Amino acid sequence: MNNWLLFFFLLITVGILILSFISYLSKRRKVSDNKSALYRSLLEKEVFFYQHLNDKQKDRFLKAVLAFLERTHIEGVGTRVEDIDRILIAASAIIPIFAFDGWHYPHLSNVILYPETFNEAFQYQGNRRNTLGMVGDGFMNGQMILSKKALRAGFSKQKQQSNTAIHEFVHLLDKSDGSIDGVPELLLGKANISPWIHLIHHEMRAIEQGKSDIDPYASTNTAEFFAVAAEYFFTDPKHLQVRHPQLFAMLNQIFHHPAA
Repeated sequence: MNNWLLFFFLLITVGILILSFISYLSKRRKVSDNKSALYRSLLEKEVFFYQHLNDKQKDRFLKAVLAFLERTHIEGVGTRVEDIDRILIAASAIIPIFAFDGWHYPHLSNVILYPETFNEAFQYQGNRRNTLGMVGDGFMNGQMILSKKALRAGFSKQKQQSNTAIHEFVHLLDKSDGSIDGVPELLLGKANISPWIHLIHHEMRAIEQGKSDIDPYASTNTAEFFAVAAEYFFTDPKHLQVRHPQLFAMLNQIFHHPAA
């Protein structure tokens, strides 16, 4: 008799545990669904690139955003990280790699959000603060720092060619072949490396001569040219295609813009 009672109570206990676990999963799924709905709404409202995707592509983009946020820690220093900041950072990460299913940033573990611009000593207060974003190296390897102000400005409704966060993630993508040099060999293919380098120097000369609408910062070096040109490509592709058709065609070959 005692054995039956023990078995009965054990059965009830197991049943309670199973029901509790099911309830936990249900609540977790509900929270996840609510987050997904919120993130989808923010993408639709704030991200030009996302707005121009078809429904199937939007689902894939959102899935990639959620996976990025699962893998990558985002923290604020001197500022609070809000849902809109998480979405804009994740969107900036996914936009350059959207055409490459399953690709992610293997060496990025942390994104640090500052309230404003910062200097070489990573200070966001005081003088000589002119850095909007950076990919960490050395002891900062695996880190990215972004200015919240610049992050949000990059997705503002005003027509512009600049987006700091996309710029920094393009640097990371460029780094996938071992160096940040403006020549993404893994994406270009050997046959296109020489034409790409020739085109870069041609466009840089035009910038230096004042004959280009590309941000003059692109003439700093080939790495910065690639990142700046990619900003233009993703934020205002139609104008880039009209004003720089050869550059547009080459960038489209690299990134495979779904709306191009």
